[in-house]
Amino acid sequence: MSEAAARAQLVELGRSLFDRGYSVGTAGNISVRLADGYLMTPTNSCLGRLDAARISRLGPDWAHQSGDKPSKEVFLHRAVLQARPEAGAVVHLHSTHATAIACLAPEGGDAEIPPLTPYFVMRIGRRLPCVPYYRPGDAAMEPAVHAAALAAKALLLANHGPVVSGATLADAVHAAEELEEAARLALLLRGVPGLRALNAAQVDDLLRQFG
Repeated sequence: MSEAAARAQLVELGRSLFDRGYSVGTAGNISVRLADGYLMTPTNSCLGRLDAARISRLGPDWAHQSGDKPSKEVFLHRAVLQARPEAGAVVHLHSTHATAIACLAPEGGDAEIPPLTPYFVMRIGRRLPCVPYYRPGDAAMEPAVHAAALAAKALLLANHGPVVSGATLADAVHAAEELEEAARLALLLRGVPGLRALNAAQVDDLLRQFG
């Protein structure tokens, strides 16, 4: 995909996420890996009102090259994309239900979202680690995010929100949407008698088939 096409897709999918309530105000940020650098949503930008020409461009060394100043959480995206060289994009949202789980999950442990649907396993995987709380924009979280991303395609920032990677921007957006739906189901069904999750053999089968 060309850089121009990536910029256009970032605008389109950012608006889609915003219009459906996955981000509010200026919350959330997105990055896309290019052949020779990265695109990133600018600081204090609204995902619903991005301007393709003003999207931040960073070089291979993550130095700002052009466009508006990048998100203050650039280090968050760097940590994930360096940990997962197969990933082509990262989506960080403050979506309601996934953030609620991030307020419940044990810091440094795994979030308690059971494998209720095959699509959660297919898009997110077996683990959903929760990185301990850091102030938004605090670069000190980078090592912890990097360590979590080595083991999982998606993670939660405690009391903050989800961070999801994918092979492409579309893949990352779809996975972030699936995570939000899984979090909603987990909260809706918490404590309900007779809850049936996928068993270990079913999860293993999905991971063998879909990675």
